[in-house]
Amino acid sequence: MLEYIIRRILLAIPTLIMISIISFVVIQLPPGDFLTSYIAQIRSEEGDLAAEEAAEGGRVAVLRQRYGLDQPLPVQYWRWITNIVLRGDFGYSFEQKVGVRTLIWERLALTIVLSGTTMLFTWLVAIPIGVLSAVKQYSLMDYFFTTLGFLGLAIPNFLLALILMWVAFRYFDTSITGLFSSHYIDAPWTWGKVLDLMKHLWLPVLILGMSGSASLIRTMRANLLDELNKPYVETARAKGVKENTLIWRYPVRVALNPFVSTIGWALPALVSGSTIVSIVLSLATTGPLLLRALISQDMFLAGAFVLLLSTLTVIGTLISDILLVVLDPRIAYE
Repeated sequence: MLEYIIRRILLAIPTLIMISIISFVVIQLPPGDFLTSYIAQIRSEEGDLAAEEAAEGGRVAVLRQRYGLDQPLPVQYWRWITNIVLRGDFGYSFEQKVGVRTLIWERLALTIVLSGTTMLFTWLVAIPIGVLSAVKQYSLMDYFFTTLGFLGLAIPNFLLALILMWVAFRYFDTSITGLFSSHYIDAPWTWGKVLDLMKHLWLPVLILGMSGSASLIRTMRANLLDELNKPYVETARAKGVKENTLIWRYPVRVALNPFVSTIGWALPALVSGSTIVSIVLSLATTGPLLLRALISQDMFLAGAFVLLLSTLTVIGTLISDILLVVLDPRIAYE
């Protein structure tokens, strides 16, 4: 097992190198760059003065030279990746006019809290309900949770957010957007700000967790039904093992495989979050920031996000593979 882990870690290094190259090239594929958009903007605002600024020696040319945008693409990539590896410097956000590292860390903590709480909520809801639906197959309770599951899958998260926003404004004359009250948005972190975050956190967690819980309930039910009638379950039942102990110790453990195997997707989701819901609810997470960076061709900011998401995907896949071996004794990596 240790040899397998070491081999996977060594293979992850060239994988991440290739991912970083492809990410950088893809971000550069659209014509122009951020400074091209900047030239168009100042041209519309300042007229002929903008043309002088965009000319050789103007501020746009100076910026292009300062950040290496006048260099060939391989040189730009090499400067970017070596700064990340050697200095932890992800570059400069042209649009936000601040270092990328500062922007990412500002929102990353809130994104991890929101997405991590949502994932925990999803598992706590989906696992027991999925087990109950499988054990009580075709009962009234099973039909009830099946109906709720289909509703959760059918209603988009952003639509649910819009409906709840309208209800809160129409009937309670209040806003449910954001993660903080107005007087805590720019305030330093205190226990009061943490409690205020907890008061606002439950709604986005409920919205984001609804479809995820519905999907995992169906997955858990289907997998557990496949396991309940297998010979090892019948053997344990024949030996007199208590039903609750039997179900939770053996078939449920095997049926949890899809939950563990999706950790490779869950880790990057902790960073990206649900972008559309975050925009609708005005949540200060990383998702809207990534979308804005892609639209404005803020290449260093977008590239840092893509590289971070790819790295977490590789790490999450390795973690899920290791946990699968621990969870299911039938799996072995040679």
